[in-house]
Amino acid sequence: MTDLETRTIDATGATLGFDVRRPTNGNDNGNINGKGSASTGAGGEPRALLLVGSPMGADGFRTLASHFTDRTVVTYDPRGVGRSPRTDGVAQTRPEEHADDLRRVIEALGVGAVDVFASSGGAVNALTLVERHGDLVRTLVAHEPPMAQVLPDREAALAACEDIHRTYLREGTGPAMAKFFVLVSHQGPFPADWTERPAPSPADFGLPTEDDGSREDPLLGQNMRGCTSHRPDFTALRAAPTRIVVAAGKESGDQFPARAAAATAAGLGTLPALFPGDHGGFLGGEYGQHGAPEEFARTLREVLDTDG
Repeated sequence: MTDLETRTIDATGATLGFDVRRPTNGNDNGNINGKGSASTGAGGEPRALLLVGSPMGADGFRTLASHFTDRTVVTYDPRGVGRSPRTDGVAQTRPEEHADDLRRVIEALGVGAVDVFASSGGAVNALTLVERHGDLVRTLVAHEPPMAQVLPDREAALAACEDIHRTYLREGTGPAMAKFFVLVSHQGPFPADWTERPAPSPADFGLPTEDDGSREDPLLGQNMRGCTSHRPDFTALRAAPTRIVVAAGKESGDQFPARAAAATAAGLGTLPALFPGDHGGFLGGEYGQHGAPEEFARTLREVLDTDG
């Protein structure tokens, strides 16, 4: 069992909402191993675990968090999502802003360095955090960060992401999301003529074909360009005190985020760790998606409990 506390803090241009799940006792047997084996932090207590997505918020980690009841687990809504509204009216967010938000959340906990599992855009933001504040993160597991800049086909990948963003601004959610689905399911490098190919039909994906006029989607509008165009500072990452494990899904194949994970690991001089499932392998029904959450959590625990 865990106790859940919901908190908010102010950041530059946003209010951040986050949840803190604390173990109710030191002998909780609710984790997947049936015992409280976890890396320890200050005072011998299990080190806090921060679960990070983007633009996915705290709700996407409900299942994964339930497998770590022996730890203090922190989830949050990134700025512009859910309980973390932007207060400055800015339409797009950069990984550097997200990284500063993560710094504020970690410092507000007052527990010293934490472990971080970060997926998708959250992995991009967490890597940026480590570049700037590596002392706040003991171990980072960066799961499939979709950074086009590390790919050999970066120009085509960046053009595809830019095209999705522009389609959203021009035509709305349905046409843009259809292109997004095609992009993330594509296996292998993007051909140079990717953006010149016929546009997919939103109806084929069960998406709306009419433009409702809204332009507040955090994925297509706020984060698409900043996230995918981010260029990691490998020199800073290698110099950081943080242990960085880059991860990819066993079932992701050569999809964009998995290829980016392999290239990011290579930039750090390591190999990617393979996790169960695909890009959403940790999901247990959130957003109607089912991965392999128990196996995923077990693998994550093994990685976190390994010293090197």
